[in-house]
Amino acid sequence: MGANSSSICELPENVYLKRLSGAEAVSENDPFWNQLLSFSFTAPTSSAELKLLEEATISICKSLVENNPRTGNLGALIKVFLSRTKELKISAECQNHLFIWQAHNALFIICCLLKVFICQMSEEELQLHFTYEERMPGSYETNSVSFYSVSGVECEDLIEELLCCLIQLIVEIPLLDITYSISLEAVTTLVVFLSCQLFHKEILRESVIHKYLMRGRCLPYTSRLVKTLLYNFIRQERSPPPGSHVFQQQTDGGGLLYGFASGVATGLWTVFTLGGVGSKPAPQQEQSSPLANQSLLLLLVLANLTDAPDTPNPYRQAIMSFKNTQDSTAFPSPSPHAFQINFNSLYTALCEQQKSDQATLLLYILLHQNSNVRTYMLARTDMENLVLPILEILYHVEERNSHHVYMALIILLILTEDDGFNRSIHEVILKNITWYSERVLTEISLGSLLILVVIRTIQYNMTRTRDKYLHTNCLAALANMSAQFRSLHQYAAQRIISLFSLLSKKHNKVLEQATQTLRGSLSSDDSPLPDYAQDLNVIEEVIRMMLEIINSCLTNSLHHNPNLVYALLYKRDLFEQFRTHPSFQDIMQNIDLVIGFFSSRLEQAGAQLSVERVLEIIKQGAVALPKDRLRENSIKKEQNPSLPRRTYRVCQSPLVSVQ
Repeated sequence: MGANSSSICELPENVYLKRLSGAEAVSENDPFWNQLLSFSFTAPTSSAELKLLEEATISICKSLVENNPRTGNLGALIKVFLSRTKELKISAECQNHLFIWQAHNALFIICCLLKVFICQMSEEELQLHFTYEERMPGSYETNSVSFYSVSGVECEDLIEELLCCLIQLIVEIPLLDITYSISLEAVTTLVVFLSCQLFHKEILRESVIHKYLMRGRCLPYTSRLVKTLLYNFIRQERSPPPGSHVFQQQTDGGGLLYGFASGVATGLWTVFTLGGVGSKPAPQQEQSSPLANQSLLLLLVLANLTDAPDTPNPYRQAIMSFKNTQDSTAFPSPSPHAFQINFNSLYTALCEQQKSDQATLLLYILLHQNSNVRTYMLARTDMENLVLPILEILYHVEERNSHHVYMALIILLILTEDDGFNRSIHEVILKNITWYSERVLTEISLGSLLILVVIRTIQYNMTRTRDKYLHTNCLAALANMSAQFRSLHQYAAQRIISLFSLLSKKHNKVLEQATQTLRGSLSSDDSPLPDYAQDLNVIEEVIRMMLEIINSCLTNSLHHNPNLVYALLYKRDLFEQFRTHPSFQDIMQNIDLVIGFFSSRLEQAGAQLSVERVLEIIKQGAVALPKDRLRENSIKKEQNPSLPRRTYRVCQSPLVSVQ
């Protein structure tokens, strides 16, 4: 590095890097820093090149780890960066490319070194490396010497000063072409700082980095940082084109650091999704706005930091409480973390970015924890813009990781808790859903499409993953919607009954296996028997939920759903075996009544009836059937009997560690 352009293969022998990591201490006022920071670098464009970079810098980093306790060069480099950040805002206003370029390069080196230090040592050792100062040979001073900050004020810890400086840089420096890269590196450096969690099996509850971020000098910037990160995500600012900077920029606009920080962020993603493998943003998405992607990852990591013993996580508090800029009402109570943001812009960004599971997690957190956002979204008249991307995630379940599928499903479950949502989705008519390939859907309501996709997810789960939580949440979403089913598409009605048919066959198969095994055990030695009772209990629980869903629809909206009655009559034989089953007798009464009532009317109308004529008879019969004959005995509210039905809410599942 230095004034000339460098390549990866030249790094181990670069004289400036060798001096930085060597045994000679470099004063923060030494002209050496201007030479070191005046470099351009052709950044890696692939994972293979990133690996080469790490391998090429091993000797440099190892040398710095060994020599820094005597030289304090890491601290000197950080002080140089801190001194230059004080002029960044003015430099941006004055379009001082050179000053910003050198500050960016200093931060780039710091972050590269931080990644190696965090990988190789504990937080306590890392903290010591920030306190080392230049020592003369033979000196026996302790390592806990306090530093003086650049301004001359005694600083308790250089780590806190650096963290605070990075946050100030993110929230105060205007986002321009010339400041894009340094803003990106500041966000990325915070992600690298938080990557300490990657090297601990247990959740970090007393992390030094967490303590500085949630207390002290960083605390007043909490709401501004969350707001800035949200707006970075909302705006999706593209990286500036090559040539708009003095320093060299690679084709994807992310800076060298973006490459390995994406790996760090993905690792953190794995940690707070409890070991699952997160989906990285699509290459096109990464190239379009690396700052938006990194800001979102940092926001999610901050939101999931563990609460301190005496105070809740302030970043989560800020995410839970912010309001719409259009909302003029006062905040319920004075809060240092309260702020306002444009909900329309946030909604649009969330709708457009659901291909990444990071954006889906943000949507889940906001719906689950921020009542202002949830109320706003449920009041939107264009909910299809949000629901369709979620349905597409579930539809392509084979291509998604399990956590992305869980989040999409639980978002639907949260939405279906609202009766207004359940009514409105049947009023939205969609045309030509191209990604739904099982059948051509030229025209279908959003509600019917939602039912089709959820049922498809259940059937996929039955044959592939066999995840009980997935079953429960899928059926819970359908149960929440069932009382408001309106004008179900004929294909949606068929799929409801087909799913019940599949469950019925599975029930009979397990029952037959249990019977055969029991007979065989009577004539054989004492050998362990498979636990068919547990399998039967699970299947019967699912069958009962399906019967509750059908029953709820018939009880509350029979006259609105002739296609469901038609499908029910067409497959009436399926329900015979459950009429006398002790687990289903109560729930079968209404279904029996409906089947008997409409079968009688069809018999009176004669044989050889067309589909159109059958539907006409069903519509007439729905008007003639006295409503008081149908018992409202299904899907009741468990805690409040005065409410007409139970609302299924998010069940406990291994989704994400959102506290």
